[in-house]
Amino acid sequence: MTKIYQTASGPMTAVDNFTLDVADGEFLAIVGPSGCGKSTFLRMLAELEDITSGDLTIRPGADPKKPLNSVVFQEYAIFPWKTVIQNVAFGLQMRGISEKDRMDVAHGWLDRVGLAKFANHYPHQISGGMKQRVSIIRALANDPEVLLMDEPLGALDAQTRVVLQDELMRIWEETRKTVVYITHSLDEAVLLGDRVVLMSAQPGRILDIYEIDIDRPRSIDTMNLPAFAEYRAAIWQRLSAEVTRAMEMQQ
Repeated sequence: MTKIYQTASGPMTAVDNFTLDVADGEFLAIVGPSGCGKSTFLRMLAELEDITSGDLTIRPGADPKKPLNSVVFQEYAIFPWKTVIQNVAFGLQMRGISEKDRMDVAHGWLDRVGLAKFANHYPHQISGGMKQRVSIIRALANDPEVLLMDEPLGALDAQTRVVLQDELMRIWEETRKTVVYITHSLDEAVLLGDRVVLMSAQPGRILDIYEIDIDRPRSIDTMNLPAFAEYRAAIWQRLSAEVTRAMEMQQ
């Protein structure tokens, strides 16, 4: 697929000839320099951006009532006037699920991520890491075919980010949800992904795809393995040139 924006200086190609298949149950991580079109690609998947050319298909599952996708953004996109449990249950409410059933589902997810005692708190009463947990489980509670994640841990401090990476790996092992995950962090991409897609500087194209052959389940300790360091070094060797090119384009 291709995405072209019309600007005052003329047409600008953000994503060019981007062709990708994602397997059912796969955790796919996408990395690339700033401004390469990673988020634009994700927004096209979420149907928040029109596609200039090409097509996109998310194959529906057995239950036609399930949403095709849910999105988790870097910002804490939760409603400040709703309690934690009301936020988690929101997608189910929009689908017409009964109050009892949606609250049962929401309570179950809050239990899984250690937020049960904060169910009736409002967002301003909980930490940033807790808010992002709420964003993630709200998306999962709606049981989408594909979970789209755009730098979901990017705004967190380093320690909280490590905790949520571990938690995200555990949740994914339990659900095996199809995930497309945008990140600037090579460590995060290699740690979480079954495959890592490397994008070029603008216009965003696929430079390479790396199969991450590291056993699961993984944990933060996985980052100490020699294989992890080898994958990270191999990806950075190609990415570094694209980062330099992106910076030169901005001058």
